[in-house]
Amino acid sequence: MKANRVIIIGIDGAGNFIKDAETPRIHALLERGAYSYEAQTVFPSISAECWGSLLYGVGPDKHGINNDKASRETVPSNFPYSSLFGLSRAQWPEAPLAAFSCWEPINTGIIEANLDVHCVSKTDPELAKDIVAYIRSTPEFKLMFIQFDLPDAAGHAHGFGTPGQIKQIEQTDPYIGMIEDALREEGLLEDTLVILVSDHGGGGTHPNDHGSDHPMDMTITWGAAGYGVQAGAIDGPVSIMDTAVVAARALGLPERSDWEGRLPKGV
Repeated sequence: MKANRVIIIGIDGAGNFIKDAETPRIHALLERGAYSYEAQTVFPSISAECWGSLLYGVGPDKHGINNDKASRETVPSNFPYSSLFGLSRAQWPEAPLAAFSCWEPINTGIIEANLDVHCVSKTDPELAKDIVAYIRSTPEFKLMFIQFDLPDAAGHAHGFGTPGQIKQIEQTDPYIGMIEDALREEGLLEDTLVILVSDHGGGGTHPNDHGSDHPMDMTITWGAAGYGVQAGAIDGPVSIMDTAVVAARALGLPERSDWEGRLPKGV
């Protein structure tokens, strides 16, 4: 038994500050699944390193992707690791796969090129509308990755975990509602696994920055809800690298022996 599709919703820079925000749709999604506000990201706690670890299931010391490389280079053809998109394309040569990322280097420098992934890079509000349109027009998709960026920008502008950033996290909440509503209205919600995760927090060593191993930078929100997941808070360690394992297990993809993630207890 497996899910028919997986959606990974990434909220950049939101750390575990989500727990302090008035986000009814995010909290409802997490609470109908397995979740933790004490999950851990990788060091250095920087976007490309973190999103790369989520998609490839290994740490930055292995995948070697960073912000500079992702902004300038594509993943080389001889790359020794395979992302969730690479595994999905090998499993389903013709299936629709999609990535909607406000921060364009995810689409161009973290996800492998030449996989025929439908990639869109726009601002968060426009991105949300395009995601809904894609769900309605292409219900047969197997894997979708989403990255909303404005909470990270607000953290850099106002300070991570401050009211200014919390407000932006709250303004992101309706986008999650739009996605869930579209899935429900198209009859797709019941056999979809939705994973919601932040890539890093911030404010640990500098109020307006991240990248350190301070708990404020390293502690993130992680949750999986939907097909095959029982509800409840996860009582145990969770890593951002576990995302690859959970998504692969849900889709029936072959799990790689080099993955450093695992299936969190309770998921």
